[in-house]
This record gives sequence, C-alpha cells and structure tokens, in this order.
Amino acid sequence: MSLLMNLLWILLGGVFVFFGYMAGGIALCLTLIGIPWGIQCFKLAIFSLFPFGSDTRERREDSGSSLNLVMNVIWLVFGGIWNVFCHLGFGLLCCLSIIGIPFGLQHFKMMRLAFTPFGREIVDLD
Repeated sequence: MSLLMNLLWILLGGVFVFFGYMAGGIALCLTLIGIPWGIQCFKLAIFSLFPFGSDTRERREDSGSSLNLVMNVIWLVFGGIWNVFCHLGFGLLCCLSIIGIPFGLQHFKMMRLAFTPFGREIVDLD
C-alpha cells in the first residue's frame, strides 16, 4: 500500500518537493560553511520522495546535544522556518479534501523534520 501511495505522491507533486530540496542542498554544499545544512537538505529530499512507510525519530546517540540545538536554531533563522510554513500550508491545503488527507499528513511529518533536521534520522515503519 505504501508503494502505491508513494507513487501517487511522486506523480502529484512530491517530485517538485524533492527537486527543491536537492537544489537547496547542492547550493548549500557549494559553500564550505553550508555543507552541514546541505546534508540536511539531502535528508529532507530523500524523505520527501518516499514519505509513506517511513518516519523520523531522534538519534539516541545525539539526544540532547547542544551542537544539534545550535545548528537547528541557525537552520530555522536562515530559512528553515519557511520550509516549515510551506509544509504547514500545503498540509492544510491537502486536508481540505478527504482524498488529500493522507498527503496532508505526510506534509505534517515533513514539517516536523524541517523544523529540527539535526539530530533526527529517517526510519522505515515496515
């Protein structure tokens, strides 16, 4: 079932989210300072390509790390908050119809990862 939903997700706009995060990740990795944030963009790109059947969780070895806190704050201040708002808006827009509710819920999952990407990892639910 998650394969079918992932295919529908990709066909109905998930590929644009993927390419947006990939372009941001490449642009950030072109600068030496932006490499850590570019890697997080790649993590978001992979998660946005196949959101059904996967989720995010905190890494146990990194839980409570002050470096993750600092990096997440820098992420939010310099553009991450706009990713959060975009996923919130698209999630609410998708939830306006009954058919779009599963896709809206995936945007809400991506919103959680876009809010604090440092210290989180993608895990399979299967």
